[in-house]
Amino acid sequence: MGGRKNVFAKFLTNKTTVTLVGIILGLGVLVGFYIYRVNSQVNPTRIPVAKRDISATEEITKDDIEYIKVSQTFLRKRDVYKTVNGLIGKYVSTGTSIPKGGMFYTSQVVEKKELPNAIFDEIPEGYTIYQLRVDNTTTYANSIYPGDKIDLWLKTTENGILVFGEFISNIEVLAVRDSAGQNVFDVTSGRTPAWLLFAVKTDMYRYLKLTENISGMSLVPVPKNNLVNPDVGSTEYSSQELIDLLDRESMRMGA
Repeated sequence: MGGRKNVFAKFLTNKTTVTLVGIILGLGVLVGFYIYRVNSQVNPTRIPVAKRDISATEEITKDDIEYIKVSQTFLRKRDVYKTVNGLIGKYVSTGTSIPKGGMFYTSQVVEKKELPNAIFDEIPEGYTIYQLRVDNTTTYANSIYPGDKIDLWLKTTENGILVFGEFISNIEVLAVRDSAGQNVFDVTSGRTPAWLLFAVKTDMYRYLKLTENISGMSLVPVPKNNLVNPDVGSTEYSSQELIDLLDRESMRMGA
């Protein structure tokens, strides 16, 4: 019995034996890692792709989706939807499309409210969208955002006297767009505000359009202080005096 222990002890203390065992263990680790890497490459992941060509602004439905298998390494390099969670019911963003068999890149998929013309779907009957021309100055360094409430002041002169009064109050801004019609806040920077979009009653829309054609007349957006008065209420229209002024100018112009 003691002889066996001595033989085993000599075996473990033999440098050649220890080196050989180390090599075998090292090879085992390398082979195991290789097998793992191979399996990760040949064991593909199932992801959704477009079953048909999907154009810009179209809704993505379950009928638009089929599946393919790709390697996990391939997916790590691409920011795409790996499941349908959060995909169905969204829309293809403007300026792009998803071809048949194409993956759903997250940059191409948006909520409906992020589409430029989605606001037109929510306009109540009897209201019309009005676009007010603005710039960085009149938007207070681009600090008016969709969802903000503003007052609209009318500025003009009559018989040499300055007229400056509140025309419409508590207007909700629906969108802020640049000169190309793109939403200013779709990107972090680089877009200059050119238009504020909001909805007004159709009869008031006529007066707003009149201000565009009367020389020396302008509309000035004034942000509400929502921190002081968070419940600013519904849209209210101006004093009758300003409407009368516009009617007089309209008659004078023959409009």
